[in-house]
Amino acid sequence: MSQFSIGHGVRDKASDTKSGQSKGIRHIVEDLGTGSTVSLDRPDPESSGSRSGQFNKIRHTIKDLGTSKTRSNVYENALVAGNPPQTPILPSCPDLGSAYPEGGLRAYSVVIGSFTSMLAGFGLLNTIGTFQAYLSTHQLSKYSSSSIGWIFSLYVFVSFFCGIQIGPVFDAKGPRWLLLLGSVCLIAGVMGLAESTKYWHFILTFSILSGLGTSLLFTPSISAVAHYFRRRRGTFTGLAATGGSIGGIIFPVALQRLFPLVGFAWATRVMGFILLFLVTVANCLIRSRLPPKRGGSVWPDFRIFKNRVFALTTAGVFCMEWGLFVPLSYITSYSLRYDVSPTFSYQILAVVNAGSFFGRWLPGYMADRFGRFNTMIVTITMCLLCVLGIWLPAKGNVAALCLFAVGFGFASGSNISLTPVCVGQLCETNEYGRWYATCYFVVSFG
Repeated sequence: MSQFSIGHGVRDKASDTKSGQSKGIRHIVEDLGTGSTVSLDRPDPESSGSRSGQFNKIRHTIKDLGTSKTRSNVYENALVAGNPPQTPILPSCPDLGSAYPEGGLRAYSVVIGSFTSMLAGFGLLNTIGTFQAYLSTHQLSKYSSSSIGWIFSLYVFVSFFCGIQIGPVFDAKGPRWLLLLGSVCLIAGVMGLAESTKYWHFILTFSILSGLGTSLLFTPSISAVAHYFRRRRGTFTGLAATGGSIGGIIFPVALQRLFPLVGFAWATRVMGFILLFLVTVANCLIRSRLPPKRGGSVWPDFRIFKNRVFALTTAGVFCMEWGLFVPLSYITSYSLRYDVSPTFSYQILAVVNAGSFFGRWLPGYMADRFGRFNTMIVTITMCLLCVLGIWLPAKGNVAALCLFAVGFGFASGSNISLTPVCVGQLCETNEYGRWYATCYFVVSFG
């Protein structure tokens, strides 16, 4: 009888007799991540004394466990040589067969593609304060601040709400068509925004079309990074997420300069052409590593909320996002209300995003070493202290507003980089898109 133990090495105790070979192959697989043992007994109908029948069964079993054909060939060659390898086949993680590259040209290319995608999608999202302040004094000056705020609140809602469907499609089909459709929607929405003059125009072009485009870009970009990194997932998700911060620095300053020079329409078109270049790079570089999940559904599945840890995590992220977007949406209008110069009021968003650049990468780096949830608790506490201790008493104090912008930007930047890796600890990688998008589906109502 042949016994192969995968996890602590492979031991070949097969007798050389023909009768022993005909009894089949017994595979005992120990998952280092859970400690569970799965036994697979496969009779070998082809056992006529030839080793080829045994190797075929070994290859078939390892393939069932999610490992690659190349890996089975390595073990086949080792067995023939009579020197079985002593290293584990399976990684110490819940999803069988998912060996993470943790680097390499393809992995880093995906991070760069995710960076440019986030620069486009979340760069636009981090610019809503600039658009809101401009429209309230020009095209929509007859509307109240709350009515104008609905345009941008709806945009944020759509950006996260649509992920409930996009996540499962990513798991089942991959990112290619999602990114392409998202690019078309985003560019069409921004170009349509340049031509908008009425309230419903802004709802249609910016809130709906641009929001859908942002959602289609955001979910695959974050999820694809998780396919290549596990141990350093926080670091590289944070690096990809810094694209949104850089967009939040560049776009508000550029628009503030272009509005008086070329007008709203052409300033928005210039931004649209920049976004077109960025999403083109993203479409060329972002690829998923794992094959589509066999039998995976493209429809939402709310049964995952039976996982209590996931349900509590989603509730916490909901409250966090609800609070974080209030300062980001109103800090420019707040400054104008207290007679701070219009130039500084428009540029303060760039200061917030400069702080969030470091807040997206550094907490991710620390999270890989001290715990993802632990780091998120620290950054949320910092946000609370900045709002209560600096922003609310600041009023028209420019120095205080600058201090708040840097501190809050750093602390709030972690919401994009840490939430994905926290959710990623609760599920298998080939279900990551579904779980992450479902979390943000709930968050969108905040």
